[in-house]
Amino acid sequence: MLRYFTTLRILTAGGRKSRISRFRAWYILAVQILLVDDDAELCSLLKEFLAREGFTLDCAHDGHSGLEFASRPGIDLVLLDVMLPGMDGFEILKRLRQKSKVPVMMLTARGEDIDRIVGLDLGADDYLAKPFNPKELVARIRAILRRYAPRPAEPSGRLEVNGVVLDPGAREVFSNSKPVDLTTFEFDILEQLMRNAGHVLSRDDLMESLYNRKATPFDRSLDMHISHLRRKLENGDSLIKTIRGVGYQFARSPEDAGVA
Repeated sequence: MLRYFTTLRILTAGGRKSRISRFRAWYILAVQILLVDDDAELCSLLKEFLAREGFTLDCAHDGHSGLEFASRPGIDLVLLDVMLPGMDGFEILKRLRQKSKVPVMMLTARGEDIDRIVGLDLGADDYLAKPFNPKELVARIRAILRRYAPRPAEPSGRLEVNGVVLDPGAREVFSNSKPVDLTTFEFDILEQLMRNAGHVLSRDDLMESLYNRKATPFDRSLDMHISHLRRKLENGDSLIKTIRGVGYQFARSPEDAGVA
């Protein structure tokens, strides 16, 4: 942990040596990040580091104030620790997802796979194990924000494959004529799978596209989003097939899906 804080101090001490100019920082400004963590020193160091990267960071140090702060309008992304006084990060996320789709990145203890799986299952967009490299944190923040950035309406029209209709312009999905409520990440994964229906998309390709990083054997974020998609789509287990050791495939027809 000492090495972790030393790295942060070195990175935050370089003021004028920052690769990001003031002009760029002002260009990116307006991105408001909330860190919910009871570690006051970490909050202070990250606030300084993220400011030089063009982000504004606010901190909450307990579960109840974190939930109240995260529920306010104007928060663009929440960094949420698991272990918190008053209310843990899982309960915060569970309550937050009942009223908000604000992107959330969970901060978990290294090696705690169950924390990562539970967080993703409750609706987190990504997770990062402590101690982390702050540069990796920034890369992941930017990857998430790119997924949520407003996009121009796409002229390509709707996709219709095997009973699923996806409208890229309206960001709407219907399964057997019933609307399906998807998160931003789930929608983007489904769109890529449907555009390549019948073909296998590797985990590496999907991770590079969605998270801007390569897949690792222990990274379950993509797999959890796929699991959520399957639950939300009718016959989802048959529509999205796992090709063991390779990736995923969206079935082009009921015959391909094995559905009568």
